[in-house]
Amino acid sequence: MVEQDPSRVWQDREVKFDVSNNLLILRPGESEIDLVDKVEDTKGNNGDSGKLYITNLRLLWISSVRSRINLSIGYKCIVSINTRRTQSKLKGVVEAVNILTKHNKTQYEFIFTNLSAENFQLYSTILNVHRAYETSKIYREVKLRGALLENKQLKLLPQEQTYNTINGVWNLCNDQGTLGTLIITNVRFVWHSSINEAFNVSIPYLQLRGIRTKESKFGLALVIETSRESGAYVLGFRVDPYEKLKEVLKELQTLHRVFTGSPIFGVQYETSHHEEQEGSGLSISAVQDDIEIVDDEQSDAFAAYYADGNKSSDREPMFSEELGLAIETPPDGVTLKSLWEVVPSH
Repeated sequence: MVEQDPSRVWQDREVKFDVSNNLLILRPGESEIDLVDKVEDTKGNNGDSGKLYITNLRLLWISSVRSRINLSIGYKCIVSINTRRTQSKLKGVVEAVNILTKHNKTQYEFIFTNLSAENFQLYSTILNVHRAYETSKIYREVKLRGALLENKQLKLLPQEQTYNTINGVWNLCNDQGTLGTLIITNVRFVWHSSINEAFNVSIPYLQLRGIRTKESKFGLALVIETSRESGAYVLGFRVDPYEKLKEVLKELQTLHRVFTGSPIFGVQYETSHHEEQEGSGLSISAVQDDIEIVDDEQSDAFAAYYADGNKSSDREPMFSEELGLAIETPPDGVTLKSLWEVVPSH
């Protein structure tokens, strides 16, 4: 099994199927917003009831019968959320929540049917939590040339506090360098030009991959490296005098370390019937199933969730020599053998 980097945030960026129990546990900074019992995974496990956990980063559906049958759907992967009429084995024809996602250039469709009459807010809760995620990107993504200031002051985010403001910091992104101000908070650091406030950058600690000093043609510079997901930027800043540069370097490294241990993702939403809980609220059964969980790339065994956006009608039939009967032509890149594989062959 591949060892996961505990500091890497994948929960909101990936779609995963049938993961091991340790990947279902909420990571630091992830909190349970709502828990809806008796929800059917109608698309992939029609007739199987489970629990749907709505967190600030993802949707977690876990079968009530076997915890190894589960789904983890990151909000960044969601393309659309709608309702549709569908056929449930447990409830007949019902109105269900239809979620279209895209991950690694593959579209997946999920249909969740509410089996309890008491849980009528399922669709609105998922929709509103996802909207809260979408409108709080500045906590999690690098922002260039944004509307960050108001009346020459940084517009603070909810839960954000300013720790330090340093004037006279040079941005070394061009041959001449640009003079400006560096603002350090508990969530990010922001630099803006003294002449043109629209020339700025906001880098959340969530996207930092390196903070160090390095010699440049401008002298010793503070070098900031961002993650590959955020564009792999390498930014240089000149802070004078040298003692001040050392202080800023140490402060940023300390704040980044503290943030990594308890990150703030910025997704704020409270349901009317369920008080928000921290990660300890999610309880996963420790019972081991008699099957080895392989943590690998998704195989075509999960074709039940594939969303064929270009399909408006059934494909042309073809004769399968393996089955000895006529079947619908599989999508491009999908073989009949792969549809039966539980573990992908390499």
